[in-house]
Amino acid sequence: MRERSGIALWAGVECTVNRVGDQYFNQLERTGHHDRITDLDLLAELGVKAVRYPVLWERTAPNGPRSADFSWADERLHRLKELGIDVIVGLVHHGSGPPWTSLMEDSFIDGLAEFAGAVAERYPWVRDFTPVNEPLTTARFSALYGHWYPHLRDPAAFMRALLVETRATAAAMRAIRRARPDARLVQTEDLGAIASTRRLDYQATFENHRRWLSLDLLYGRVDAAHPLHQHLRDCGVADEDLARLMAEPCPPDIVGVNYYLTSDRFLDHRLDLYPSWTHGGNGRDAYADVEAVRVREEGIFGHRHVLREAWERYRTPLAITEVHLGCTPEEQIRWLVEAWEGAHAARAEGADVRAVTLWSAFGAYDWDSLVTQARGHYEPGVFDVRGPAPRPTAIAAVAKELALTGRSEHPLAAAPGWWRRDERLLYAAPRSSTRTICRQRERPILLTGAGGSLGAALVRACEERGIHVRAVTHGELDITDAAALERAVAEVQPWLVINAAGYTRVHDAEDEVEACHRANVVGPMLLAEVCRRHGSRLLMFSSAFVFDGSKPDPYVEDDPVAPINAFGEAQALGERGVLEALPGALVVRTGSLFGPFEARSFAALALSAAQRGEPFRAADDLLVSPTYLPHLAHTCLDLAIDQADGVWHLANDGVLSFASWAKMMCDAFGLPSRSVHPCPAHALGLRATLPRQGGLHSRRRATLPTLPEAVEHYVRHRAETVLAAV
Repeated sequence: MRERSGIALWAGVECTVNRVGDQYFNQLERTGHHDRITDLDLLAELGVKAVRYPVLWERTAPNGPRSADFSWADERLHRLKELGIDVIVGLVHHGSGPPWTSLMEDSFIDGLAEFAGAVAERYPWVRDFTPVNEPLTTARFSALYGHWYPHLRDPAAFMRALLVETRATAAAMRAIRRARPDARLVQTEDLGAIASTRRLDYQATFENHRRWLSLDLLYGRVDAAHPLHQHLRDCGVADEDLARLMAEPCPPDIVGVNYYLTSDRFLDHRLDLYPSWTHGGNGRDAYADVEAVRVREEGIFGHRHVLREAWERYRTPLAITEVHLGCTPEEQIRWLVEAWEGAHAARAEGADVRAVTLWSAFGAYDWDSLVTQARGHYEPGVFDVRGPAPRPTAIAAVAKELALTGRSEHPLAAAPGWWRRDERLLYAAPRSSTRTICRQRERPILLTGAGGSLGAALVRACEERGIHVRAVTHGELDITDAAALERAVAEVQPWLVINAAGYTRVHDAEDEVEACHRANVVGPMLLAEVCRRHGSRLLMFSSAFVFDGSKPDPYVEDDPVAPINAFGEAQALGERGVLEALPGALVVRTGSLFGPFEARSFAALALSAAQRGEPFRAADDLLVSPTYLPHLAHTCLDLAIDQADGVWHLANDGVLSFASWAKMMCDAFGLPSRSVHPCPAHALGLRATLPRQGGLHSRRRATLPTLPEAVEHYVRHRAETVLAAV
């Protein structure tokens, strides 16, 4: 499974089926992968050599192998075989088995072994197995912290659960090897390290011994000399159970290192430095348990360090078996590249590192709550499944590069991730100073129209995310000046040009047709030509004004355009011209914009009138999709980094009349909504004819957050601004 030329690229499908009470949370169903066998072809196109893939006990044989339904697994494992992709079959992934057993029962051991034997017999070409994923992590979450079934919070229960899992793993491998003698155990575990203040050295030492415990048990190393031997006995672990594992060890053939930004922890007795939700203790000392990245001066230990530790301890082939970061796409690719480079660095120093694994290939749901609630919080992976079909993200392009050449040329890959920058620190560092890491200057974004509200929002989003942006106003760069555009792009050499410039006065456009046409048609088309010549990507904006408003439902991307005013006609022509000149351009149609810094938006004007006690007339027969600028700006950056193209609709999830929107804003600020006077659009004396239906929906991905969420964010930001001013 390893390329002769270097480290192989693997992939994995997030397949957790964990139990909370009597409810099972099934990631395969949540991400839709259960119903899409074509996902496997997408993995093959990445160039991966192997895939961690589920044939889960709870899903396949909840009542035992005799009544098992292997049809789902049959179809997919045969397809992976056809595609030439090796399979590492996982049998239990953060689960506790079918309802009739649990991590506390010996029946878990016997039941898993029986199921494992049946799987091995059914798929004789499969050599690699992970009977239990991350046994120590699963035992902690289930029996020490109480998050998952059986919801215990007791050190003795934790040790019992861990022992059951390791014995079950050994029994499962014995059953598998009766069918396939050369079968290999790929044993995964989260191997994050623990640091602490000096006062808590003893606790950090204990937890650093404990993080290896599942592997030490499988290797048969937990004898009387083991640092945790007495602790296990104190927790009720029988000597004969340990003796059995020492007499019949089940050492992994490959140690799978799972390592996340939250894996490394820092323990600090100075509780006043940390929020109360981080507080805990061990009965001897109270302390905060926080992510090391947020407080430790040196930051995280890193992939290279953890791989070298595992190699020195076990001298067994290694693989990074999960690389995933729930964050913005530029940070996701930086984390992947750092893992890849860390694996190569460890290998260069003598560690036998075989592979790096793209985890959560199709994303994951609700890990922000440790999968204890179905809140719908989705983290994209290699693909984003929030649309009619999985959409490749930036990670997909980077993965292909790594598989093919061993390095990435993505314009944002070289810069350090946020975990390598000083802004990572949320709490006081243990020592008096922090280390500043100099970041490489990646190719920038060139942003035109920086003086407008949309341009300003995009600049703020770039600054918040540490993305290098070169922002210019209309006075500094006129996009209708072809020579000036050529000079600017040649000088800046941007990987992306964002055009936030344009003519935005909808009603004045009826009298200023030529000016509107130059700004919204000629300028964008010139930009597209320059981007094509220089190999830059392009993001431009449009709106619902390209439609005539006759549709009863909100418009989607493939609805035909039919503008009914000069402004909409110019936008429609601009869209078409740009996409003809540069088919890879990204065109974002959006609704009526509002944001915390915009004083002239419809929302701000309605609030201002209400605050003054003045009437505010608003149309009750025109529908609109309000769009919150911070949400729009960040999502546009996400799409551009993912190299999305074509037309996209982005607006907050909510369509309502202008009058209803004005009342919603007044209600949110506790202002009298009676100041809003609904009226028909014709009574407002507007020069341009506006589309009756101005709502936007998307068929390409989930919409932005809901309008109530956007309004809540807007209110909170306005309140914070007022407090800051005071």
